[in-house]
Amino acid sequence: MTGAHRIVILGAGYAGLAAARQAARAEGAKVTVVDARAEFVDRVRLHQALAGQQVRRTDLRKSLERKGIEFIQARVGRIDAAGRRIELAAVDAAPGTASHQPGWVLGYDTLVYALGSRGDRSAVPGAGEFAYSVATPEDLARVPELTGTVAVVGGGATGIEVAAELAESRPDLEVALVSADEPGGWLSAAARDHIRATFDRLGVRVHSDAKVESVTAAGLELAGGERIEAGIVLWCTGFAVPQVAIRSGLAVDAHGRVLVDDKLRSRSHPAVYAVGDCAVMAGPDGRALRMACATALPAGKYVGKSIVSRLRGREPRAHSYGYVLQCISLGRRDAVVQRVRADDSPTDRVFTGRPAVWIKEGIVRGVGGAARLSPLT
Repeated sequence: MTGAHRIVILGAGYAGLAAARQAARAEGAKVTVVDARAEFVDRVRLHQALAGQQVRRTDLRKSLERKGIEFIQARVGRIDAAGRRIELAAVDAAPGTASHQPGWVLGYDTLVYALGSRGDRSAVPGAGEFAYSVATPEDLARVPELTGTVAVVGGGATGIEVAAELAESRPDLEVALVSADEPGGWLSAAARDHIRATFDRLGVRVHSDAKVESVTAAGLELAGGERIEAGIVLWCTGFAVPQVAIRSGLAVDAHGRVLVDDKLRSRSHPAVYAVGDCAVMAGPDGRALRMACATALPAGKYVGKSIVSRLRGREPRAHSYGYVLQCISLGRRDAVVQRVRADDSPTDRVFTGRPAVWIKEGIVRGVGGAARLSPLT
């Protein structure tokens, strides 16, 4: 091989940017990041943006170029793993900002597949037509003005944070949280109780043990015939990954997530690393790690370091990761921080109120700063 070793990273989310930051330390290598977005926005702050708060946006090109990393704004069509090439297509961008012309091929020596995930509204009839996802900045741009009653579907972390943020920031709204399970049901009893108490304080109407059968222009229809009227339905449950890996012939699971070995390389194509939401990464108990920035950021860092190690002639050790905390904001003045075991199961130790807010905000700031590749200002 002649010339610089070409490291291409597909995706500028938490995992992709963490990998880029580490890979940029490799001597004699050229690092390129490809993403359809021109800006990085903290996904863990999208519920704040939805509530009308100002959320920082970072210009990816400027941020990456400061680290000597090339940025290409493009959509990924297909990976030719045998030929080590990627088929790209240009996205609509302001004049003078596009890096290349529509339809071109980018070669690589080492590839990192970190295309993340998006909201999935396909599981329930009418959700794709009448409900709005809040999983990406593009989703938020499609949400109409919030008025009247807003139904938030999903009792996971996203649904809890969205419902609490809206209820606190927008007291003019009637907020209902609809979930098949108790909100935060995977947490400890103390954490669940605090979430419930906070929703009572904020006036959030909780409908647990409620299975949504369809979404209509008038709201939700539940199993058993109950209806919940709502002017806006926010869909905060279910995620899907891009189909690029399937189109490219990489080994994937039933959901299209790339199957990787213990060093986060594709089982079918070892020259391709896969990391973050779009990969099936094993945890300490053998189960797949959950989709979260707490998973993606350290895994991306591991991949970047592994690439550097191999270029230096050293074989990296297997990927190993254990969880410490789960953090859920409940507006700007309250939160729940659950201490967990390495396998993500909850312990009895829980922080709530202001101490939890400080912990949560500190973690979010640290995650955002690391992903942006630049110090916080």
